Amino acid sequence: MGGLLQSQKVGSAVKAALEKNASRYTWVAAAVGSQNAAGYQLATERPVMPIGGFNGSDPSPTLAQFKAYVAHGRIHYLLASGQGGGGAGPGGGTSSAITSWVEKNYTEVTVGGTTLYDLTQPKNG
Repeated sequence: MGGLLQSQKVGSAVKAALEKNASRYTWVAAAVGSQNAAGYQLATERPVMPIGGFNGSDPSPTLAQFKAYVAHGRIHYLLASGQGGGGAGPGGGTSSAITSWVEKNYTEVTVGGTTLYDLTQPKNG
């Protein structure tokens, strides 16, 4: 049987990475869309921020809010969705803007075949 509304299946290596030092963060990760975030949150029993609401198209959080959360060390990882983030709707560009900003500024790591961006490790240069 599938997961909650086709939520992500989380491998043990990714789960371990998200759980490592989890108490330091408000959110162990952020992911585009609630469905994407749900599987990770259920697997780790830790908060995972859904960027863009249910399907990634809501303007929440804004790029400025997300940058502030990262600057204050409140989010450990961004989970790469491979979907490009957010479609139609008033906030569809917000999740794409957040994803693009993270990809340009933070270190990409692959854990158990899943791409994560470590928001505690800015790229050099």
